[in-house]
Amino acid sequence: MSADLFAPMVKQEDAAYLDVAPTSARFAKNDGYLILVWRKFRRSVMGMIGLTLVTMLLLTAIFADFFAPSDPKEPTLAFAPPDPISFFGKDGFTLRPQTFAVTESGQLDPVTFQPINGPDYDNPRPIKFLVSGYDYNVLGIFPSTTHLFGTDDDQPFHILGTDKFGRDIFSRGLVGSRISLTVALVTVTFMTILGTLVGLTSGYLGGRVDAWTQRVVDIFFALPTLPLYLALAALIPATAPSGVFLTFVVLAIAALNWAQLSREVRGKTLALARIEYVRAAQAVGASDRRIILRHILPNIISHVIVSVTTWIPQIVLVESFLGFLGFAVKPPLISWGMMLQDCGNFSVLGSYPWILSPVAFVLLTVFSFNALGDGLRDAIDPY
Repeated sequence: MSADLFAPMVKQEDAAYLDVAPTSARFAKNDGYLILVWRKFRRSVMGMIGLTLVTMLLLTAIFADFFAPSDPKEPTLAFAPPDPISFFGKDGFTLRPQTFAVTESGQLDPVTFQPINGPDYDNPRPIKFLVSGYDYNVLGIFPSTTHLFGTDDDQPFHILGTDKFGRDIFSRGLVGSRISLTVALVTVTFMTILGTLVGLTSGYLGGRVDAWTQRVVDIFFALPTLPLYLALAALIPATAPSGVFLTFVVLAIAALNWAQLSREVRGKTLALARIEYVRAAQAVGASDRRIILRHILPNIISHVIVSVTTWIPQIVLVESFLGFLGFAVKPPLISWGMMLQDCGNFSVLGSYPWILSPVAFVLLTVFSFNALGDGLRDAIDPY
């Protein structure tokens, strides 16, 4: 009888426990690996900053013409300084920012004997959003003339000044991000595929296959990258089209840098191949392909993702360096490396320091992907 009296109380306590206590446990039980990684990643300040900047970089590269205020190929005044932007004009303070066109003053610099250029304060130009400008195609398909910002007087707007041919540096930097980021992403894709395949095969099979594969990897480790880059730059004819240059850049960088990822994947595969569940799968007759794809690859893919985010900024730096040496695309294509070719003269740098502005695009990209990689590296093990 006492058992009958206490039974309702036990059932009520169980019901209360099921309704209240297991709520957090139920959510924790249903949380997958990606959700746990995201929860930890979003608590990383640098990781979120990197993710935001990388997203902005990719969107800017895709819609570069929309964000570019001037035609990146149209020549104007050579070595024109950045147009000043101010909220003050001849009539005092204004809510709308305005800029002033840089014109020749008719005087010469007493040191360089170059024409002195200055802002025309007598003719202010209001800066507006969603203005009409040069023609372009959105995603290469839809024609448009709308730009995010600029002036509506059909005159170029130079935020970072112009280069030696009078072309807008800011607009060229935005459009050039397409080539630089594409080279980096395609190169890292080839490196990741080759390095992961070689590392998985070598680490899982072991024995002579592993020994001979690692000797090949050692050869690629021993190759001097800088002399080979210079040799490739000398071998390609000067009349070769930009597509050939881009292909050689991608293949050369990928061929000289895949070995590092291969060695890392091999080390993790060697450790995973000796874990109990892998041995159990081998014991029940699972094929090597199934074991690699279902048991080993998912456990190393997180490391591969982090490696990709750390390799992309390095490839951007390599592409910029090769472009500075002349091993880059040719006009009308634009890349950050090609823009840096104007920075090879110290006298030009001293007189027109704003031509170093493309370095800011490279530094921002390197910082963004490094911050994203650091955040992923910390969040990749959420337990």
